[in-house]
Amino acid sequence: MRAVTLHRDVIVVTSALLQVNCVIVRGAVGEDAEAMEGEVFVIDSPVLPDELDALPALLGQAHFSAPSGLLATHGDWDHVLGPLAFPGVPLGCAESTANRLQRSPGEAQRELRSFDEELMIERPQPLALSAVQALPVPGRCEIGDAELELHPADGHTVDGMAISIPWARTLVTGDYVSPVEIPALNDPNTIDAYLATLERLRPLLAQAEHVVPGHGPAMDATRALTLLEEDADYLRELLERGAETELPASRRSRQQRRIHAENVSALA
Repeated sequence: MRAVTLHRDVIVVTSALLQVNCVIVRGAVGEDAEAMEGEVFVIDSPVLPDELDALPALLGQAHFSAPSGLLATHGDWDHVLGPLAFPGVPLGCAESTANRLQRSPGEAQRELRSFDEELMIERPQPLALSAVQALPVPGRCEIGDAELELHPADGHTVDGMAISIPWARTLVTGDYVSPVEIPALNDPNTIDAYLATLERLRPLLAQAEHVVPGHGPAMDATRALTLLEEDADYLRELLERGAETELPASRRSRQQRRIHAENVSALA
């Protein structure tokens, strides 16, 4: 696990598996504020049990208070593990994500269990997603005296949101504009939604100093906008050429070719 401070109120924790990013954000406080002041939210989650166990201590070392809320950019299992680190803390998500979790109860738990069995990972307790709070998106979410901005982000899945942290000029994109992953389509009907999300993200990326994708290193706006263009070109070409579509030059690993094959199958 790696932890990087992007701003005095923003820490990014990256899991050793899947390069999943967890973003710890503190509501803006004055320069003269006492240590541990400012409400804290934890967005998304690392993956491994010891990484989740380490989050409370990491907050203390950074002089952040215990979180009063958790947020998930979308309902995929690797983004909703926050309750394992902070039992009893409510998990906020877009209404679309809350609906997804309600329509498919136990889906995230089953996928987590399958992942753990394959890698022989043992967890001290099961994942509980009973304290889910639906948030209106687009909308705002108060954090102390500040506000997070919530933007619709569907297409990778049928649900989701991107989260802007205005005072830190940081944008958390969920599973979009990743430097390590090509677009992944979980439904053949979501490609238009994916392209629409990229267009919604474009002006937000241009205003950001830090962009944190769901997987892979945080980056600046210039790099993120380049990835956005590559992703949009890939998806448009996918509609026209299918399996013959060229993958972005920086994302042609065996794993990305497997995702590409799944995208082609989804559109068949």
